[in-house]
Amino acid sequence: MEARKAQDSFTTMNELVLPNDTNTFGDLMGGKLMYWMDIAAYFSAAKHCNSACMTASVDNLSFKSSIKLGNVICIEAIVSRAFSTSMEIHLKVWNQNMITQSRELSNEAFFTFVALDENKKPKKVPEIIPETEEQIKLFDGALRRRQLRLVLSGKMNPHDATELKAYFTEV
Repeated sequence: MEARKAQDSFTTMNELVLPNDTNTFGDLMGGKLMYWMDIAAYFSAAKHCNSACMTASVDNLSFKSSIKLGNVICIEAIVSRAFSTSMEIHLKVWNQNMITQSRELSNEAFFTFVALDENKKPKKVPEIIPETEEQIKLFDGALRRRQLRLVLSGKMNPHDATELKAYFTEV
């Protein structure tokens, strides 16, 4: 299986925030944003592995600023690293006010997707080739983030998290 460039998985998705997407304060509901981010992450993962995928985990998602009714969000998704059958997707959410033409980063998150074969069983995925400075930084940190996810979910013993030991042991 031939490795693929990270940039080939890059996806951009835009959504207009409508009244049905907001809470009583006129701010975008977090669940609606997660729904849109999940779709964008799926597009990116599926582009990378040319198959159906399923969400395996979502890292911390916090709002740096509220997204108001009438604004447009631009979600950028890219596969930051591929493991055996899973992929980490990095997402950035840009909040755009169409009246003032201002744009600010509202959210960032990492989603993990698993590639599936026709029997809904995990299948191997191509490796990622990072090219830009940002892609290399995301790639290099992905193993630590993966081990942290596995430890927090109880799927990995903390003592086996070799990439995390430096954070939790005394020097």
